[in-house]
Order: sequence, then structure tokens, then C-alpha cells
Amino acid sequence: MSGLTDTLEGYKVSRLEHSLQSATRALKAGESEEMIVATLLHDIGDELAPMNHSEYAASVLKPYVSEKTHWIIEKHGEFQTYYYAHHFGGDRNKRDKYKSHKYYQACVDFCEKYDQASFDPNYKSLPLSKFEPMVKRIFSRKPYSHS
Repeated sequence: MSGLTDTLEGYKVSRLEHSLQSATRALKAGESEEMIVATLLHDIGDELAPMNHSEYAASVLKPYVSEKTHWIIEKHGEFQTYYYAHHFGGDRNKRDKYKSHKYYQACVDFCEKYDQASFDPNYKSLPLSKFEPMVKRIFSRKPYSHS
């Protein structure tokens, strides 16, 4: 977990700050508590599963969140390539294969509003303590009881 305080390569904020910024933005936008917690935890797989961090985070959240929230977190890594893949010879439109999916736009919005926007060294994010009760409530749910 100590890796969360390290600065992301090429960015001016730590992984923890990125997560706090993302969750703060979701809270200020009026997202559900479930989505706020998922936004806070969306990159928890960065250290342990850098090649599939989205799937890692989604698998941790899956028993406690809705199908929609799970899908957004699971796919956000592919959707994020829209912002950088073309700079490295990749396909920035990789997400287009999901265009007909019912949660496609929700994932586009998640990436634009919360993930991609949250690398700002001047953004005033809320402290982790603000989110701890929310995390506890979400992970106190009966597993697989939310649709």
C-alpha cells in the first residue's frame, strides 16, 4: 500500500492524491455512495496488477456493488486509452467495441469527469478520513445482494 503515496510516472500527483481527487469530484457531483467508493478505489490494482488494474479493482468491488458500477470500474482502463494510446501508436478508440453496451456512456463519463480530470496538483481534494465511513458501509453490505 505504500506505493499509493508514490508519484505516478509523468504526473505531478501521487496515486493516493489521484484517488482522493477522483472521489472528491464524484462526491461533489452528487454520485451515489457506491460510486464514490468505487471511484476512490478504481486504481487499487496499479501496484499488484499493472497490466489489468481495472479488472483487479472490479473483482474486489464486485460482491458489494451493482452490475453497473462493477462494469464501469472493470472497463475504465480500456476507456482511458482514449486519452493517451494514440501518442504511443495505439488505438485511442479501443472503447468503441463497447458502444452498444448499456453502460458505455457511463464509463465514458466516469473517465472524463473523475479519472482523467484528477491529476491536478492544485486541486483541493478531501482527506481520506472523509471517505472511510463510506468505504466501511459499502464493504459491510451482504455480498452479492446489490443489483
